[in-house]
Amino acid sequence: MKKNFMPMLLVMGLVALFCQTSCHSEKAKAEGEKEASFLVTSPFKKDTLLTKEYVSQIRSIRHIELRAQEKGYLQKIYVDEGQFVNEGQLLFQIMPNLYEAEQQKAQAEASFAEIEYQNTKKLAESKVVAPNELAMAKAKLDKAKAELALTKVHLQFTEIRAPFSGIIDRFHVRPGSLVEEGELLTELSDNSKMWVYYNVPEAEYLDYKSLPKNDSQTKVKLLMANNKMFDYPGVVETIEANFDNETGNIAFRATFPNPKGLLRYGETGNILMEVPMSNALLIPQKATFEVLDKKYVYVVDKNNVLRSREISIAAELPHIYVVQKGLEENDKILLEGLRLVRENEKINYKFMEPQSAIAQLELYAE
Repeated sequence: MKKNFMPMLLVMGLVALFCQTSCHSEKAKAEGEKEASFLVTSPFKKDTLLTKEYVSQIRSIRHIELRAQEKGYLQKIYVDEGQFVNEGQLLFQIMPNLYEAEQQKAQAEASFAEIEYQNTKKLAESKVVAPNELAMAKAKLDKAKAELALTKVHLQFTEIRAPFSGIIDRFHVRPGSLVEEGELLTELSDNSKMWVYYNVPEAEYLDYKSLPKNDSQTKVKLLMANNKMFDYPGVVETIEANFDNETGNIAFRATFPNPKGLLRYGETGNILMEVPMSNALLIPQKATFEVLDKKYVYVVDKNNVLRSREISIAAELPHIYVVQKGLEENDKILLEGLRLVRENEKINYKFMEPQSAIAQLELYAE
């Protein structure tokens, strides 16, 4: 019994020594991990350009409705839908028979009044008739000439011509249709230049107006519906007079050249406008993480302890966020290793200058 007791004590002692050594090793390993150095930086404050995107509506520089100016049957259409027409080109012909007859009648009455006036004039020169009769004959002649001119205008109105060069839209009538005076026939668009309207919030309008202005107009780009950039830049030429009280927006109008005729009335797209921002607070996107659609960063306090802090983003650049609130320029934020740490953990860190941290990113907006 005594012989078996001694070996058991020896085994228990070895086990205890092994456990103690293992605990010390694990503790040393954990302490070694705690001593790992993390990369930390600060927000970088600098002037930059932000690209704002606005939903837009594209309009022709001139877009009008072509309506019948006289009542009658539509005799002929000389063009087709979608066709380019030149200024003065004949488009529609309303049956002119009635108006031709009225013109002939007015012409005859004017000729009769002319003969009557000439006879009265001779009699007046011979003092056969009083001057008043000559004046009445002259007035009758002038009235007949005015009625003749009016019938010519009515006859001209049976021909609808293009008031300017442009593209014909869909027809609302067909040959043989009885059209009323003022009835819509089609629409005509001058697409040589395009007006693109987009709405700007009040705060951004105030920022825009506060910028120093030079002689050149603000240039903008147009992102078309197929996500391709329009070949030609536009310029902001005008701002509407009043804000929309319901939306708090005001409409800007940019003019784009359209030499290839790609843009048409009624298209949509997005206006891209670069807005200078002074003293913007920039941080790398990789320094942030999300929780329930909110963005956070780890801030290192004076005791080297990590504290998560929610931030608001004013704008997004390639690989960079512009911080609206939540950070100050002197704050220290964790740049790398966000998944290796947790809240309230004390760390060792190496500080990287903000300029260097930003320079390592692919920053395209200067």
